[in-house]
Amino acid sequence: MNLGTLRPPDGSRKKRKRVGRGSGSGYGGTAGRGTKGQKSRSGGKVRPGFEGGQMPLSRRLPKRGFRNLFRKEIIAVNIEQLNRFEENTVVDAELLLRSGLIKKTGDAIKILGKGEIKVPLTVKVDMISKGAREKIEAIGGSVAEVG
Repeated sequence: MNLGTLRPPDGSRKKRKRVGRGSGSGYGGTAGRGTKGQKSRSGGKVRPGFEGGQMPLSRRLPKRGFRNLFRKEIIAVNIEQLNRFEENTVVDAELLLRSGLIKKTGDAIKILGKGEIKVPLTVKVDMISKGAREKIEAIGGSVAEVG
């Protein structure tokens, strides 16, 4: 087998639909847009949520509660999840991201006290609960709140 002879399986790749290229193509003339109206014109789109002048669903439904514009996104990590690290490892936001424990840092990372910890670690995060701090220090680890 040669890399130069590799081809995709038959039927796996479709040809691009070329509109507005003559009547023989089947998509000439109006180029598949139909005749007249806003959506047939160039740049003719309706905004998201527009329902043709009918009162949109987002305005028909009742609004309840309070949406805080200044809310902080705090990513929670339980103490039992830190057992995967080796002894005396410095656990910070970068390590948590790399190890896949968190997907993003958000506004702050908080360590919570659910579960038990078996290895002493040095934890450097934005926030930590009182119970988690006590458990880490009881096993010989240390805690530093950053930021």
